[in-house]
Amino acid sequence: MSSTTDRHPPGPWAGHARRALQDAGLRRGGAREAVIDFLTAQDCATSAQEIHAALRAAGPRVSLASVYRALETLHGLGLVQRLEVGQGEALYEAALPSGEHHHHVVCERCERILPFEDRALEQAIARLARRVDFQVDAHEVVLHGRCPSCREADAH
Repeated sequence: MSSTTDRHPPGPWAGHARRALQDAGLRRGGAREAVIDFLTAQDCATSAQEIHAALRAAGPRVSLASVYRALETLHGLGLVQRLEVGQGEALYEAALPSGEHHHHVVCERCERILPFEDRALEQAIARLARRVDFQVDAHEVVLHGRCPSCREADAH
């Protein structure tokens, strides 16, 4: 039986996450390891339910409760970003130690979520922080609307 580690070699975030867990005095657990391996291979946020389904399909025996506990531990250590995009369930993605990140657009019709990056937006947030004299440690931007496919379907 292959594991997610066999298919997705650990990336820089995975090593960072494992060191942070060790530094926090936490043991390496099967669920945490599986969640770390899964998240390191993702390009965008995903739900605990989706993580659980993917892990079950890949073979490791990990309960949904264990996935949630692993995500909460990783979030508590600042290793995972939890996103509330208004679909009734939080989404999770790796929080890179470099601070590099992306934002999200959410289609209100089909619920598709797409990541986007925008340097001008990041600069505007930095300018706003200086103007209001506020230290911004983190931020997330979630834009809601309709994707091109749904707009086309609505037009017909």
